[in-house]
Parts: sequence; structure tokens; C-alpha cells
Amino acid sequence: MNEAEILKRYWGFDSFRPLQDEIIRSVLQGNDTLALLPTGGGKSICFQVPAMVKEGICIVISPLVALMKDQVEALKAKGIEAVAIYAGMGKREIDILLDNCIYGKIKFLYLSPERLLSELVRIRISYMNVNLIAVDEAHCISQWGYDFRPPYLKVSEIRAILPDVPVLALTATATRFVRNDIVEKLQFKNPKVFVQSFARKNLSYVVLDDEDKYKKLFGIVTNVKGSGLVYVRNRRETAEVAAFLSRNGIAADFYHAGVEKEERFRKQEDWKRNRIRVMVATNAFGMGIDKPDVRFVVHLDLPDSLEAYYQEAGRAGRDERKAYTVLLANKSDEYALKTKYADSFPSVDEIKKVYHYLGNYYQLAYGAGEGLTFGFDLADFCKRFNIGIIKTMAALKFLEHDGYLTLSENIFLPSRLLFIVGNEDIYRFQIENAGYDPLIKAILRSYGGAFEQYVKISEGDIAGKIRSSFKDVVRHLNTLQEQGLLSYLPQSDQPQLQYLLPRLDFNHMDIDVKYIEQRKQLQTAQVNAVLAYATKKECRSIQLLTYFDEPESDKCGICDVCLAEKKLDDADQLEDKIDFEIATLLQVEMHTIDTLVTAMATGTENERLERIRALLDAGKIKTDGKNYYL
Repeated sequence: MNEAEILKRYWGFDSFRPLQDEIIRSVLQGNDTLALLPTGGGKSICFQVPAMVKEGICIVISPLVALMKDQVEALKAKGIEAVAIYAGMGKREIDILLDNCIYGKIKFLYLSPERLLSELVRIRISYMNVNLIAVDEAHCISQWGYDFRPPYLKVSEIRAILPDVPVLALTATATRFVRNDIVEKLQFKNPKVFVQSFARKNLSYVVLDDEDKYKKLFGIVTNVKGSGLVYVRNRRETAEVAAFLSRNGIAADFYHAGVEKEERFRKQEDWKRNRIRVMVATNAFGMGIDKPDVRFVVHLDLPDSLEAYYQEAGRAGRDERKAYTVLLANKSDEYALKTKYADSFPSVDEIKKVYHYLGNYYQLAYGAGEGLTFGFDLADFCKRFNIGIIKTMAALKFLEHDGYLTLSENIFLPSRLLFIVGNEDIYRFQIENAGYDPLIKAILRSYGGAFEQYVKISEGDIAGKIRSSFKDVVRHLNTLQEQGLLSYLPQSDQPQLQYLLPRLDFNHMDIDVKYIEQRKQLQTAQVNAVLAYATKKECRSIQLLTYFDEPESDKCGICDVCLAEKKLDDADQLEDKIDFEIATLLQVEMHTIDTLVTAMATGTENERLERIRALLDAGKIKTDGKNYYL
């Protein structure tokens, strides 16, 4: 099948969106390709369709585990085989999935970038028939990008393993400087670059300076009909703002990464299906959620960068209908943003201390820990050692850059199970240990394929079937694991921290001071760009487009600045019309104030009186106390 037939068969579309066709053609011709498509521009189609046209498997690198999992499920629903490998998975589990990619019918292998650090993964990739390497969120490879992820630098190493396989890099937000950096870091040969304009003509960008943000927010939600998103800086605010809207009769809910997985999914579905009108969230919400009818996105705090703002605001109006993106920012917000970054850069000693505390937290001996992965509870860690969260996160990013560890985002991993002995051994064990017979039977009947690969299980469902408790099921599964019958991986819902090197002492640590200074300069520039956008009285769309290297853009005509200018122009034109009418009437005859105002057709009574007074003050008309004349 060709690309158009695949698009129709699997995605149900008759034609490609702008630039998709050209990007796909470039990939099919074997070119290294960089594609910049705005949020909602259909980036995944650009690698999924050509990968389906060609023989072999497509490797997709993505830093967003939630998005990877969503895309895998969506592909499976279309009858396309796909798997994902990310932090937190066991070695045996990864082993089986990689074998399936070599010997099975898997078309898409999604990898988080830190997985590329694994020798096991790199060796297995060399045995795969790879037709394309897709790098999603490609700006993460650039140290000058707004969301640099050090493990992304390892992506280029795949090129040594698969030198003849084309690479497609995709992003929604990158300046020209970052684009060039992506091409260089991924070692593109004769790169083809496709950039769709960052202009969103249906979006009205608005910045409002208001001390009472809740009142202003309520006004926006009341006046703009339809579904909306409200972004806030922290988890506490999500619940507070959602409660305020609910108290005022708005169907609202909140979302952040700390909400339980089932609850997160329910909230997400309620909003997508319009059972909830407004979702109040941290920036953990929105990635990969395809909801075209969002009519407004409101930011209650200044964003960290214009790249992040453009991406989050861009979730409004994907159906191409009019939508509003509102930034509520006052002087105290500007001060808070500046001080946040002034306080967020740890010293070299502070970075080393965080590393030392981590070793104590996980009770690792010096020289131990290489390759080990742990669940990481940031709040608990900071509380235990009495250190600040913002500086600790910054320290972890610098430790990641310098190659000591890698930290993934929150990942929900369901419980998984694999029988590691054969059918006959299991049967013998059941006869000899009758107490375990109901549990083993329930697993075998409910979860097919558990002898070949890890299967997702629900301890609660198993407990219901054998009339036992959740705790007893977990205890029995752990016992069966100790007996060597199965491998049991309990569910987790935490970021995963992996040691890339054995634990070192202070004297053997080398922290890149020059890089810390670079990040300081970059963040200063990003903060200044955000502050300029929030305060400068220039078309908001022009400001954003200039930032993304589209300097010759026209005014949008619908942002708050353009509308204010239009209002002024309209007022000037109205004044000119009223002045002309006054002069015309007084040329013919003198008038009293009452007859003059009554004879006029332009403006309201107050506007006419105001212009008569202004013309009188300027000496352009005269009065004898009763009549007015030229």
C-alpha cells in the first residue's frame, strides 16, 4: 500500500494536513528530515505512515512516557503491533519485548531516551530490521532548547549502529538556533527541513494585568462559551482554583501528576467528553490529549519560557475555530518569576550534597549502584534532608547532564507477571501445594500468554475471583516469586531514578561549571522574553512569531493589543466625523446647544457634547453665550 492508502485504511483520513505529505515523501526517499509542526499539527502521522509503507520496524524516541503509552494503545486499537520500553521495567521484561521486536511482527518500538544508555538495548537494536528512527520532542537534544534532556544526546549513537537508516526529528517549538543544533547533534546528512508557520490565525492572544485573578478568571469562563483549560504553577493551586470555579456554578476539576492513575484517567475522560467544562492543571496535563474544541486556555502564572507558553496555549482551537489564550500577569508575578530563577541555581557544593544525600537515601555503598533503578519520591527526599524542592530538581538535572544518573517523569507501571517455569512444573507445584491452586488457576484462566511474556494483572480482580484480600494475593505472589515459579513486578506510580555510574565520593565527582553558567544565561534570556511578551504593547502574535524567527509577520488584528489600537483608531475616526458634521451645520446657520446636538446624526449625545466642548476650547468654534457659530 502507498502512503495515501495507509492513511485512509488506518486513520480514516482522505488527505494529509499541510506539510505532512512533503515530510512523508522526504522520509520515504531516505532523507534525514527535521519537521516543525505546531501543537496539534499531526506530527505522529509523519513517522507512523512511512513506517507502515516500508518493511521493518520504526524506532520512536520520546521523553514523554504517558504520550508513548497513549500512542502504543492507539496503534494497537488500529491493529498495528507496537511496544514501549521505558524506565522502571525489569531486565527480563525488556529482554522479552526486544526479542519480539527482532523475531515478531512489531512495527513500532517506543523508547525513552535513557533506555539508549543500556548496552542490552543497543546490541538488540543492531539485530533489528529498522526502517526509520523517529525522534519526537527533538528540541530536548539541544542544550539551548527550553527543555534539554541529557539522555537525548545518546540518540546520535544509534546512527553508528544503523548508519543507513533515515532519521525524522519532530518538534513543535524551536528557534532557528535550536533547529541548527538539532541537525548537528543528530548528525544529519543532507538534511531536509520543513517548517510550518507558527501563526495560529484563529487564536486571540490576550494579556491582562489584574490583581484579582479569580474574579477575572470567572469573567473569562462566563463570557467565553465551551471547554477550557486553566494552567497554574503548583498542585495546591489546581485544587483551590477548581474549588473556586465549582462554588460559582462552573463544572470544573483539577489534574496534576500526584493524582492516582485511575483518578487521572477518569478526570481526563470527563474533560474530553465535556462532562467537565474546565480543567485546572499543572503543565503535566495536555501532552498528547487530542481535544480539538478547546475554546480558551488561561495561564494564572507567568510561564517559564515562550516555548512552553506557545505549546500550552496552542491546545486551544485545534478545530481552527476562534479561541482565546489568556495570560493573567501582574507586577508581583514578574517579581516571582525573576526571584524563582535567581534562587534556583545550586552551587557545586550543593549539587554534590544532593548526590551524597541520594546515596544515603537508597543506602548505597560507595562503588555500588551502577545500572540500578529506584522509585523516586521528590517530596519525601527533600523533607528527609531538609532541602528546597526547586534547587534539588536543578541539582538533579545537572547530575543528569554530567552522566551520574538519569531521572524520568512520573510513570504509572501496572503490575506485571511472567511464569518462568513450564506448564508441567506449575502443575506439579499445584498438586504439592493445594493452598496455592485457586490463585494459580485464576491467573492462568484470566491472563493468557503469561508463559511467553509479562502480562498486566490486577491483584484486586484476582482477589475477587478467589475470595481473598488484596494483601494476601500480593503476599502469595511474592512467595511464588521466591520459590522461583514466576517473576512478579508490583505496580508503581513514581518517577524512576537510575544510577549510570557506581556511587562516587565528593573527591571523584566532576561537575561541569561552564554548563551551569550556560544554563543561567539561557534561563535569563527565556525569562526576559516572557516578561517582554507580558508587558510590551505590540501585537502578541507578532511578538511570538518574531521569537520563533518569523519577523516579517502581519498584525493578527484579534489580540488585546490590536483590538486596543483598533478601538483608538475607531475613536479617532468617530471624532473626525462628529467634528466634520458640527462644522457643516454651523456653516449654514448658528445653533443653540440643544438644536445643534439634536440636528447631528453621528455619535451619542455625550460624544457630541464632548466634541463641541473640545472644539470650543481649541477656538475652532465660538459662542455668544447662547448660540454657537464658526
